Amino acid sequence: MYYRRMGTIPHKRHTMFKKDDGSLYREQVMGTKGFSGTQSILYHHHLPTAVSEASYGGSYLPEFEEEGTLRHRHFFTDAIEKKGDALNAREYLLGNSDLLIGTASVKDAMSDFYRNGDGDEMLFIHYGAGKVDTMFGTLPYVKGDYIVIPIGTIHRIIPEEETKILIVESFSQITTPRRYRNEYGQLLEHSPFCERDITGPEVLESRDEKGEYRVLTKSRGSIHVHVLDHHPLDVVGWDGYLYPWKFNIEDFEPITGRVHQPPPVHQTFEGHNFVVCSFVPRLYDYHPEAIPAPYNHSNVNSDELLYYVEGNFMSRKGIKRGSITLHPSGIPHGPHPGTTEASIGKKETLELAVMIDTFRPLKIVKKAKDVEDTAYMYTWV
Repeated sequence: MYYRRMGTIPHKRHTMFKKDDGSLYREQVMGTKGFSGTQSILYHHHLPTAVSEASYGGSYLPEFEEEGTLRHRHFFTDAIEKKGDALNAREYLLGNSDLLIGTASVKDAMSDFYRNGDGDEMLFIHYGAGKVDTMFGTLPYVKGDYIVIPIGTIHRIIPEEETKILIVESFSQITTPRRYRNEYGQLLEHSPFCERDITGPEVLESRDEKGEYRVLTKSRGSIHVHVLDHHPLDVVGWDGYLYPWKFNIEDFEPITGRVHQPPPVHQTFEGHNFVVCSFVPRLYDYHPEAIPAPYNHSNVNSDELLYYVEGNFMSRKGIKRGSITLHPSGIPHGPHPGTTEASIGKKETLELAVMIDTFRPLKIVKKAKDVEDTAYMYTWV
């Protein structure tokens, strides 16, 4: 990320920053990797450490299936009935020691505040509109937005209309792909998007209010309840490289070629042991004998998960809006019978999908079987 600043900050860091009454604003250095990663400095009305009560809320980690037959899997996430606010509506479906993947159908605003102390979160807005109110300021969201919320960021999600979210809870920092950045961190010309497409918080509204405010903190695999004696969003100014940001999938510029391009050209983000890719409407290959459908391939070192957003995904049959497919490492997968031949001569695709490749095997959450298409493994026959 690049440097940003919002609100009012002193001329020099770690110096006195006084209010009109002569008392001090409270400085907070918030950074990653000790003091060697990205960081920002925030200035609060009140001490961010002022907790009046702390209690244990229990584990949030899902229960996974026992290891079974290696097979391709298909889940209908629109069949999940659980709704609520953006935390309580979460339904995990897959995960491993690097990340958790799930969806949420969000109808209600969060009454409590929330921060993930175990890692970054990426929220893909399938549909809906609203805002993410954070200690760094407010990010409005619309359909197609990827929202990246850094570890430790206090926030709450307030929908203006029902919102469907694909959620990645990462136990590492989520960044843009390294190969698209130069030695100074700037996105290069061959990148499918640039800094102009990335938006940080738009408005910083500082709340100087006393009272009891609950912050639900995820850390060490559990939820912890911290009651503050002041409003958590009391920041008057901040600057640095660590802050929430968003990027809309419609601003991803697809890379095409004479023959079928491999999935890495669709890469959008990366974390430790996983990548996130965007499949967007694009022209097909222009070699006169090109086959637009993907070739059969084996994920030798990675599991491949696809979340289907909209459009006709030309290599798959029986897929619905909101479907998730998992093609695990160890066995090959590819287009369904007949789709290769049907793709020949096609000029473009209007598909929209998010792909997550993980370099450790994904485990299936037990509850996921309630929305599974158990016949999917045999749809190539």
